[in-house]
Amino acid sequence: MAHLHKKMKNGRPYYYVREIARVKGKPTVINQVYLGSPERMLGMATKSPGLPEKIQASEFGSLWLAHLVEQEIGLADLINELVPAGKDDNDGPSVGEYFLYAVYNRMVDACSKRALPAWYKHTAIQHIRPVDIQALTSQMYWTKWQQVSASQLQLIATKFLQRVAKLEPPSSDCFMFDTTNYYTFMASHTPSELAQRGKNKEGRNWLRQIGVALLVCRDKRIPLFYREYEGNRHDSKVFLQVMDEIFASMRDIVGKNARMTVVFDKGMNADENIGLIDANEQIHFITTYSPYYAEELVHVNLSKFEPVDTRKNRKLHEYERDEDRLAAWRTTGEYWNRERTVVVTYNPITATRQRLSFEKKMLKLQEILYDFQAKVNQHAVHWRNKAQILTRYNDACAQLHVASDLYTVEVYDNGKGLRMNFRKNHYRLSRYIDRFGKNIIITDNADWTTDEIVNASLDRWTVEDGFRQSKNDDLVAMMPIRHWTDSKIKCHIFTCIAAYALLRLIEIRMSRAGLTLTAQEAMKQMRQLHSCLMWLPGRKTPERMLEEPDEEQSQILRAFGWKIKNGVLQELQP
Repeated sequence: MAHLHKKMKNGRPYYYVREIARVKGKPTVINQVYLGSPERMLGMATKSPGLPEKIQASEFGSLWLAHLVEQEIGLADLINELVPAGKDDNDGPSVGEYFLYAVYNRMVDACSKRALPAWYKHTAIQHIRPVDIQALTSQMYWTKWQQVSASQLQLIATKFLQRVAKLEPPSSDCFMFDTTNYYTFMASHTPSELAQRGKNKEGRNWLRQIGVALLVCRDKRIPLFYREYEGNRHDSKVFLQVMDEIFASMRDIVGKNARMTVVFDKGMNADENIGLIDANEQIHFITTYSPYYAEELVHVNLSKFEPVDTRKNRKLHEYERDEDRLAAWRTTGEYWNRERTVVVTYNPITATRQRLSFEKKMLKLQEILYDFQAKVNQHAVHWRNKAQILTRYNDACAQLHVASDLYTVEVYDNGKGLRMNFRKNHYRLSRYIDRFGKNIIITDNADWTTDEIVNASLDRWTVEDGFRQSKNDDLVAMMPIRHWTDSKIKCHIFTCIAAYALLRLIEIRMSRAGLTLTAQEAMKQMRQLHSCLMWLPGRKTPERMLEEPDEEQSQILRAFGWKIKNGVLQELQP
């Protein structure tokens, strides 16, 4: 509560307004505002009534929303139960609280650990979940996080995600699995098993990177399992390494004897992985397959394809764009030593986009070939070796990401020197173009309809969307990873996954109330809802009020069962 506090300086009294709250069971000053000398206070009291002398505003809505959802999980208590208290834990926030306040920041406006005290200073965290803000330094984070072992962190993550899934139980027996990587600025000489160089999905192959595997449920898009791994490890090897844990997470949701399906992309369908899935009777799979290894499938006549019942196709039909609908053709074939169901899809919109991009590349390649031809026919220096000329052509094709057999290039000696001719290989061009817009899906769910198989494969966007959110600059913001030890990297990744899971809970609750806002949109709106401390003339103590919410903020509040009336947050009556 707020009260007047007097301090004596050089024999003169000066007054402050202090607000007290209990932090770790002890009364602690959470806010202090200077009022001044008695003369200054008298001047404040004699001014016209009704107009505030001073107002102090703090961000409230977004942090309150994050705290409201997290209270159902109890992250700090969960961590404190699993991590023994250190000798210094009696002073300042606990290990669990250090994780919690990092998660809150990732849910609202992600910043570095060094910037956390300054960020929290301008928020109303002291009126939501009081904490000693000055203790939230980067040095203290490293000290506290050092107490958490790898096995403890893994157990924390498992139990946390189990609690999230218990709050919003998935109703689907289909799960999405995928991997991605996050670049770091870690120096080459810094010891790390996780940070390794590999093919970076942001194109920064020269930087060390860390991989993360993620499993989400299809309907709720809630993360159920994740694992960090070395940045140079291939996706298929990662899948094999964590497969047992993935299956265990799936069984926790739908039961040990239930039938389950895991959906993953073609980068993970190695023989060993499929063999392990086949060995589990309750586990089935849906995966994509590279058209380059199934030429006979991608060249099937389009007259055999039929439109699929998807959400997007229904919209296209409403807009009278039936020719743009996704179509599919179904067959069977032997893959990975067993008979499988095969579905080939054709997307006209994707095919058109790929065709336009391809034509631009072919025009560029044609310009390069004309330049090559001129130099060869003019016997230019460094253009008199046939093998080098053909190597340069192959390199040009590789840079443009097109096949080298789309042109027939001839370099020959006519007795006066080398000559070069080239012409399009129309057969190879037609076969190459025939792949555009095509995708191959293979599954062992032979009893599923074609529509069900295609929709499950398309729903891989649910896990990809989670990765996109994790790379958002404002919310979650896992990348770039600026931590320098593997243990701290793992702690950072967990806070990001936890923030993403809680943001998904917010989206689910809003969707249930009829709101179609994303978590990012909701947080942006709620950040504008402030808590205000006002000094009114004639009153000894200031008054705290919440801003009047706008319509969108009111809708978000109602979605969670709350409202603001006369500047006071109130729970809606059932």
